[in-house]
Amino acid sequence: MTETAPSPDAARADVWLWRARFFKTRSLAAKFVDEGRIRLTRAGAESRIDKPSRTVKPGDVLVFGLAGRLVAIRILDCGERRGPASEARGLYEAVEA
Repeated sequence: MTETAPSPDAARADVWLWRARFFKTRSLAAKFVDEGRIRLTRAGAESRIDKPSRTVKPGDVLVFGLAGRLVAIRILDCGERRGPASEARGLYEAVEA
């Protein structure tokens, strides 16, 4: 099986969450997304991500609860791989919730 080809301007929601190291496995990220626990704000319009295959792009803001805290981040880059934590931190920046 081959993974969806990485695009510099968009990535699957589950793949991005895994690359950014919010989840240990891609399947855990997909399950989290499937449960509808992530809010996406793009161009001022807020929606809920309900499918792991939904794409996220640089500039999008994601808000979700994780480990008892509210996480609000702005995507800066889609990344090409799941790299070390220092590389993953460059994929997003924290925003005020």
